[in-house]
Amino acid sequence: MTNDSISRKFTTKIIVAVGAIMVLAGLAYVMITIYFTNNYFLEASQLLNRDVANHVILEKFQNESPFLEDGTPNKPLFGDLMHDMMAVNRFIEVYLLDPGGQILYSVVLDHSDKGKPLERVSLEPIKQFIASNGEQYILGDDPRDRDNQNIFSAASFNINGNEGYIYIILAGQAYESVNKSLVASYFFQLGGGATLLTIVISVLLGALSIIALTKNLREIITQVKRFKEGDYKARIANAESSDMSTLAVTFNEMAETISNNIEELKSVEKLRKELTANVSHDLRTPLAIMKGYIETMQIKQDKLSAEERENYLSIVSKSLEKLTKLVAQLFEFSKLEAQQIEPECEPFHIGELAADVQRKYKIIADKQKVSLNVEIAPNTPLVFADISLVERAIQNLMDNALRYTPENGHVAITAQTSKNSVEVSIKDTGPGIPVDEQSFIFERYKKSSTSRKEDQGAGLGLAIVKKIMEIHSTTIRVISLPEKGTTFQFSLPAYAG
Repeated sequence: MTNDSISRKFTTKIIVAVGAIMVLAGLAYVMITIYFTNNYFLEASQLLNRDVANHVILEKFQNESPFLEDGTPNKPLFGDLMHDMMAVNRFIEVYLLDPGGQILYSVVLDHSDKGKPLERVSLEPIKQFIASNGEQYILGDDPRDRDNQNIFSAASFNINGNEGYIYIILAGQAYESVNKSLVASYFFQLGGGATLLTIVISVLLGALSIIALTKNLREIITQVKRFKEGDYKARIANAESSDMSTLAVTFNEMAETISNNIEELKSVEKLRKELTANVSHDLRTPLAIMKGYIETMQIKQDKLSAEERENYLSIVSKSLEKLTKLVAQLFEFSKLEAQQIEPECEPFHIGELAADVQRKYKIIADKQKVSLNVEIAPNTPLVFADISLVERAIQNLMDNALRYTPENGHVAITAQTSKNSVEVSIKDTGPGIPVDEQSFIFERYKKSSTSRKEDQGAGLGLAIVKKIMEIHSTTIRVISLPEKGTTFQFSLPAYAG
């Protein structure tokens, strides 16, 4: 699937979704409009007809009583009343209520139809209406519709000792029937027009706006597609100023991380090949030497003098020692790199450890005519670290220092207290390390150009030191200038007690 087809599919989905939302919003608007319009007309109708009940009492009950002498409702009076009222508003329904809200008479109710019409209405809305003089929009019980309330007009009377209320429903069932028909027609007319207009406008404006709004998103999709297809340089331009800056910046950072990881993997693969080649060479050389001298001794065993035999065995022994050391370094480095070694930290005095290392290397240093000193103050605090690993690191640094320090040179192990740590240094007076080579001397199989040919070996000593420092959450640093010697430094945490 091409980038264009993906963008078109995505844009089409958004346009359809927005169009559907607009249509639903249009329908909701129509329904809300009809609802509030209907309420507005009801409120206006109630306000305009609020005095109808008072007029009925003033005009109809002046000369005649709403009750006959036997106390029954004056049906002829209410018949004339309904006739007059419906001539003006055919939707009006008039009810005669007793003081408790009981419906005594109405010309619109069929009281034989038990269970359907109300026989009593709530007086609370009626009292509120009378108290506000009809100026508030109040709904009351509709005797002919148990489930809904309606607008009304009401007034109290007291004639010849007969009390009660005139309760007039202003929008009776006839009104509701006509209103529902009109509302349905109005809904379809307004709803149909609004929906059609909404669709047209939403499609036009939505398409234009979505195309503009998704420009940056489509650019992101394009770059992601390019990156997926192998173009690891694909990036989103001006990511920080994009409408979707968070997504754009995140993609750029992710792409950069992946690209760096790929380059790192390539570098690791290259180092792996170099490691294999170097290890093969370093293993093959002492093995070839051992094999050659052993074969020579086997062939010439009767012709070799004791001195020659001793010399051959010494060469084989040195090659075997070199081979053993190389295998041990490889094994140690592989465990450190695989994080299989956990430091067993304990408090110890760095001066005592340095003195032990000095004693071990004194014979080698004397043989090379190199002075070896330990310069550590007695009040130096204890350090908290893995003593065996730290000893291994110092030994590797001593091997390195003695390898490059010429005759009559000097090697020293020093320590200084710095805040909550102790800084250990191994200094030599060798030829130094060129500045441009100092950044990679801790990499495996990386050796300085000042190395002597006879000292070319595995190149794992400083790499092991670096790994030991890493598992102690510290670093190894180098300070060196040509012909000024070299200093390796690392810090260990002071023991807090």
